[in-house]
Amino acid sequence: METEKCAGGPDEMARYSRDCPSRTVIEVLANKWALFVLAVLRRNERPMRFNELRRVLDGITQKMLTQTLRALERDGLVRRTVYPTVPPRVEYDLTPLGVKAGHLTGAIADWSIDHARQILAARRDFDERGAMEPAPIR
Repeated sequence: METEKCAGGPDEMARYSRDCPSRTVIEVLANKWALFVLAVLRRNERPMRFNELRRVLDGITQKMLTQTLRALERDGLVRRTVYPTVPPRVEYDLTPLGVKAGHLTGAIADWSIDHARQILAARRDFDERGAMEPAPIR
């Protein structure tokens, strides 16, 4: 399916079709590590080296960071610059498209921080209700 066919128009629901290319973009952006990488690079406002990113992104493995950076670079969101030094120095920064995506992911991060207490309380309430014995129907 061509992008134009799922971008809107008479069949608004076509954008949710498995054939719509936007789904592959959303798959990348819905990855938690992609969200974090974009947010960190946007907020840092300067290129970052791999190990610098890894230190900031507590809990990410070297393999996952590598995969995430490659996916973001492939999609044109992250630029990888290799400097001809010994050893080679590699830096990552956002492309203009990545900056726009970073605004979206930053908004999600801000929303999650602002509403984390409410979400955690809702989870506790739900879990407590689930742990109760169901009342018999009379």
